[in-house]
Amino acid sequence: MSPFLISTGVVALAEIGDKTQLLSLVLAARFKKPVPIILGILAATLLNHAGAGAIGDWLTTVVSPAILRWSIVISFLAMAVWILIPDKLDAEDDSARGKFGVFGTTLVTFFMAEMGDKTQIATVMLAARFHEFFGVVAGTTLGMMLANVPAVLLGHRFAHRMPTRAVHIAAAVIFAVLGVLAWREAGM
Repeated sequence: MSPFLISTGVVALAEIGDKTQLLSLVLAARFKKPVPIILGILAATLLNHAGAGAIGDWLTTVVSPAILRWSIVISFLAMAVWILIPDKLDAEDDSARGKFGVFGTTLVTFFMAEMGDKTQIATVMLAARFHEFFGVVAGTTLGMMLANVPAVLLGHRFAHRMPTRAVHIAAAVIFAVLGVLAWREAGM
């Protein structure tokens, strides 16, 4: 399957119930201006995931193939467990509100919320695994947008109807399968 499609699906599922999706809901409720919020999410995600993809790509040049393969196996399996832990929105994620307008506030808060987040780490792993920077970054960005745009457009009504536990379990299974497949490729 293509790195673009895998990246899109994995991140779209992983993002359900994630703190950045909760942030999308908060921003939508606060500003009630979906277009600048969506554009801010897109810009923040592109910046964040391009950096993460570049790190994943770079890792393939400085780490031996054997160590990289095992790191990817461990990372995918750890991600399968981590995704089952629900996120909460931190109070500081909303601290830039009002200083930069709707677009700027969304860009800054979303970028900061995504730092060290599951989807950013997944982007690093996927870029290292597939060696396809543009396909992975485009896929993870699309996955983020697929999960967050409906949250912005439909507000709080959307979040309460989503079976987030089931979606998290599905995403965990996908990460576990990717880990097992990487393990098999590593020669075990």
